Amino acid sequence: MPVRVRSVATSAVVAVLALGLTGCDRNEIKYKPKPAASGAKANMPAVPNVPQKPIKKGDAYTVWGASYYLRSRVHHKEVADKKLSISGWIVKTNLPQAPKCAVHKTGKADPDNCNPPIPAFWIGDTKDAKLENCIKVEGWASNFAQIYDAIEKYKKVKDEDKGPDEPVQDELWAVPLPYPLPVKGAEVTVTGQYSTTFTRSSTGTEADPIMGLMTYQKVDYKTKPADKATLPGMKDD
Repeated sequence: MPVRVRSVATSAVVAVLALGLTGCDRNEIKYKPKPAASGAKANMPAVPNVPQKPIKKGDAYTVWGASYYLRSRVHHKEVADKKLSISGWIVKTNLPQAPKCAVHKTGKADPDNCNPPIPAFWIGDTKDAKLENCIKVEGWASNFAQIYDAIEKYKKVKDEDKGPDEPVQDELWAVPLPYPLPVKGAEVTVTGQYSTTFTRSSTGTEADPIMGLMTYQKVDYKTKPADKATLPGMKDD
């Protein structure tokens, strides 16, 4: 192709492109903001209804407070596997359910087919709290024979306010049995090791990740029980 013809063709292409660009500028559509659609609502989950209950009662935790912290990712380390005090009411003990084969003095072995539970009591924030809302306390007596001896000794105490000169010492766990012995209806503050597990059982580890378990060290009575503790088959006198 002659140089003159090629130059003319190139000029024509440039002119077309220039016209196209000019046309784009002339017909440009400007952005117009639009308001959000009225009446539209976000589908958000409901705010959880957390009960407004006290975490502590003085220096001691409430039953709800201790168990709530135990379940909390934020506060778990503050109470888990820690020595602390929890205040509440004794809602239940398992002394009335002790099998007769386990009710005897220390020094006598249980029969081979006798499988008693570990002595325990439960504390709640109210006298009538449901058992599932209570904390189980163990470790204050290794078996019912220890409690048998304590009942026999404690009923001879002359000054009930002062208590015995020496409380009955658990032979296996080397812990003094509480005086008075736990009875339903007493208001107490229990001090001990609070955790999700109880490891002293000879039958294996017991666990409760919801309410937790208290391994007993001592108990202070705010109101003493109206009745004295007893075991099935024991005489009251």
